[in-house]
Amino acid sequence: MAKPDEDDKLAEEWGLNLDDKPGGGGGGDDAMAAEWAAMIEGDNGDEDSGGADRVLNQDEIDNLLGFDPNAGGDIELTGVQALINSALVSYERLPMLEIVFDRLVRLTTTSLRNFTSDNVEVSLESITSVRFGDYLNSIPLPAILSVIKAEEWENFGLLTVDSSLIYSMIDVLLGGRRAGGVIRVEGRPYTTIELALARRMIEVILEDTHKAFEPLTQVNFSLERLETNPRFAAISRPANAAILVDLRIDMDDRGGKIEILLPYATIEPIREQLLQMFMGEKFGRDPIWEGHLATEIYAADTNIDAILHEMDLPLYEVMSLSVGQTIMFDRAPADPVKLRAGTTDLTEGVMGHIGKNVSVRVSRPLRPPRVTMAVFEALDEHLEKNK
Repeated sequence: MAKPDEDDKLAEEWGLNLDDKPGGGGGGDDAMAAEWAAMIEGDNGDEDSGGADRVLNQDEIDNLLGFDPNAGGDIELTGVQALINSALVSYERLPMLEIVFDRLVRLTTTSLRNFTSDNVEVSLESITSVRFGDYLNSIPLPAILSVIKAEEWENFGLLTVDSSLIYSMIDVLLGGRRAGGVIRVEGRPYTTIELALARRMIEVILEDTHKAFEPLTQVNFSLERLETNPRFAAISRPANAAILVDLRIDMDDRGGKIEILLPYATIEPIREQLLQMFMGEKFGRDPIWEGHLATEIYAADTNIDAILHEMDLPLYEVMSLSVGQTIMFDRAPADPVKLRAGTTDLTEGVMGHIGKNVSVRVSRPLRPPRVTMAVFEALDEHLEKNK
């Protein structure tokens, strides 16, 4: 055990006063805290000056992770966000989808102008691929989520109307004031009148969506139910990919957004049509090319064979044929002969001659072709099943 004089020496080395008690003035504790603070500041100063360790700011963290709040929907993703979205299917692989929604923008602009009797401008902000669960978590509440059903596709989609558009539409339809800012009442559920007017607006948009898809395929969208809680609007698994379409609706100095979400499983029945490439607004058949093709077919040359008679012979008899040998046909000069193009029998005729040329006089009308468009459609379906 150390003696008292040795304790005094140790205390002098550590700069402490052994006479100070915990409940006393605390001079020793203050000195010790000041010494440690000076040591920490010195270490930090050395590290900062050397550049060995530096704290990243928020912009650098966002850049590292690939999250840019100011970037548009067509900006290429980087960082961690690119890895997260690498498994999603881009909508750019479905060229017809953008044309359909461009058509929806024009139809909705006209319909909402007639519905509100006001100046309405509808614009397409973006078409992106998202995961269904991420989209449900990103919906700003309060909002109205309408579950829509594609009757012919036998699947569902979502149409979300944000709160600002609902209140703006109510002001326009009920003669409210033209206020620049929307007054949002937090925690208040939508009233029956607000839900009824929102339902009517959604029905108008769904009718326009039916017309937008009509040149491509026949599909009717019906409103199944309205929900205000995203948990009750789960129409797909959270990890499933979906296409999200953002529409901006402006009415003078007010408006809001409508988001249409279609899971990839919903649009799978028309995947082949969405993969088509068309220029402009022409869908399906083109009458100009049809007329040009018909003209060229009528002007094309073809070879027609006149078949006098056909008979089957064993191979050994054919191999034993010699010059001067006669093969007897059981045909009379007045019997009809077949006129054939390739492997298709066209009609029948009677053999004759005009001067030194052998002629055939057609004695029956042409047979109607048995190959129709239904045969090609059935062939396409067969090839699609065997892929």
